[in-house]
Amino acid sequence: MSDVSTAVIGGLVGPYPAALDLPHALVEWVTMLIITREGHRRCKPRPSQRAIVPLVYPRGRTTYAKLAAGFRISVGTAHAYVQSAIRLLTLRAPPLTRAPRRARPAYVLVDGTIAECDRVGDHERHYPGKARRHGVNIRAVTDPVGELIWYSPALPGRTVGITAARTHHIVTICERLWIPVLADKAHVGAGGTFQVPFKRHLGRPLTTSQAAVNRAHARLRFPVERAFARLKAWRIFRKARVSLSRITFLTQAVLTLERQR
Repeated sequence: MSDVSTAVIGGLVGPYPAALDLPHALVEWVTMLIITREGHRRCKPRPSQRAIVPLVYPRGRTTYAKLAAGFRISVGTAHAYVQSAIRLLTLRAPPLTRAPRRARPAYVLVDGTIAECDRVGDHERHYPGKARRHGVNIRAVTDPVGELIWYSPALPGRTVGITAARTHHIVTICERLWIPVLADKAHVGAGGTFQVPFKRHLGRPLTTSQAAVNRAHARLRFPVERAFARLKAWRIFRKARVSLSRITFLTQAVLTLERQR
């Protein structure tokens, strides 16, 4: 899906072509969602353009000023289009209690990633030592082949895996639904239906059978990385310049869009 945006550099304005790397059917679906909600309002941009604006914002990590220049609208109008669409998409995001019921997987994969963010209130809580950058913790739940089931709301980046799983009630919900979960060593002690690799104790090496189990576990668990590749394709999650609550809304909006594809 292509459109023409405008670059503003040093006070000079010049048009340049920009491509939106999303299926045309997805843009049409967002267009119909906006029309159903707002109707055919008398405004300058067509409904299809009103759908493209909120998709360009997170997909390309574009500023409101560039959106306004590219679509020849005011900055306030660009902000209104983006926030309105994000609210609509967030409301359609499935909760974790419903998402696995629809997918009905034999088991699920759970893991987390750090989405870099520069607007943090408590710098220490948002600075995980492993990633060595400020960010937020987002969990993903997928089926065995890596197809997305659910993205979690954002938590401070320093939140460890087991705490995040309990905060989002992943442990409790999967146990109630009798869904086995494959997770990494950060989830040791989660209980429920969680299955994690063996850890070495007091420096003692793993037994041959334990090492074999860990290798098999790693082979089964690696498809969860597909969910994070899809999340980071929305470039705003590579370095967001919004608050923690805004990142949560964006994550749920992207969850709706990715499950629609």
